[in-house]
Amino acid sequence: MESVFGRSLQDRAVEIQNRRAWKTQGFGAQFMGTNRRMMPEPDPNDFAILLTSVTRGRSAGELLYSLETSDISGVFAVDSDGGEQRLFHTADFRVRDLAVHPDGTVIAASIAHGGMTANIATLNGIGSDLREVSDGDSLDMAPHWEPGQPHRLVFQSAGIGRNASGRLSERGPFAVQRLDIESGELECLAEDSDSDLLGPQMGPDGSLYYVRRPFSHKPTAAHPLDALKEVALFPFQVALGFLAFVSMFAAFSGRKGPEWIGPRKSNEAVQEMNIWGETIPIPRAVSEKHSSDADAPSLVPSSWQLVRQSSTGKDVLAKGILSFDIAPDGSVLYSGGRAVHRSDGNARSVERVLRADMIQQIAAL
Repeated sequence: MESVFGRSLQDRAVEIQNRRAWKTQGFGAQFMGTNRRMMPEPDPNDFAILLTSVTRGRSAGELLYSLETSDISGVFAVDSDGGEQRLFHTADFRVRDLAVHPDGTVIAASIAHGGMTANIATLNGIGSDLREVSDGDSLDMAPHWEPGQPHRLVFQSAGIGRNASGRLSERGPFAVQRLDIESGELECLAEDSDSDLLGPQMGPDGSLYYVRRPFSHKPTAAHPLDALKEVALFPFQVALGFLAFVSMFAAFSGRKGPEWIGPRKSNEAVQEMNIWGETIPIPRAVSEKHSSDADAPSLVPSSWQLVRQSSTGKDVLAKGILSFDIAPDGSVLYSGGRAVHRSDGNARSVERVLRADMIQQIAAL
């Protein structure tokens, strides 16, 4: 399925480029005095359109998705016939991580305001009356409704740290929070100082599921020799900066600069995926082959684990997992990026249902 709205944005980018082409081509470029090296032509195919989430819809046969560009963000519904409806769009913030209430009347989402902060918000079923239900210096993402509790959401949340000038700098590990949107009561269900707990969902039996991955944002302690190293390398950094400037000036003037100046370009296209707020370069991603999936190695390391937490403890259901969802019948679908598996929820019965590439998110409709 292709986003009709996304295609219209891309067509508009092509139209704008065609209207401006006279400035960089032919007599128009000579008249304007434009140097094509100074004004490279934008490629409409590079116009970034990101599908940031997908979820089951408000009724059977429907799905919802969120989309964003550098300028706008929106929420859209698609029916079983492919008909698309725009529910909400804005240029003020970014709407991500959609979750529809089981009765179809409320949509939960994560609202990113730029920088490093994001809050949980709700909209009604027709995409209006947006209301933020969390606040503060935190990164609140991936809300899901708790089964049987019409006013409760579980989501991942990380605290944000500020530097001496008051600017947002680092974040803490993601923990699992539960929020009652009517009373405002907030409860921490799971946390780990050494791990991020991602995409939390409650199963029909009250068990908590999430992806656990090592926390990689811990600040490193300053070493006394670091300052001396910076001072020693300063003259070389200045020299390299000057040589890079000379190379850039030569390129603008039509001359060929020394090939050894500047980074080497690889002919291999680097594919990337945005997972839980992190961009993963696929050629450099860890690909670990498991005995049952020799033809579908995971795009993330085995330290990314699908965990089931219940009153009896924590169980690792699968390793090398970057996305999962709980189906209405209680079964769990999960993926490492190249295959989709279905489990009965306790990993006693597991079957592979799909083999594909670049699987970013799973939604059980």
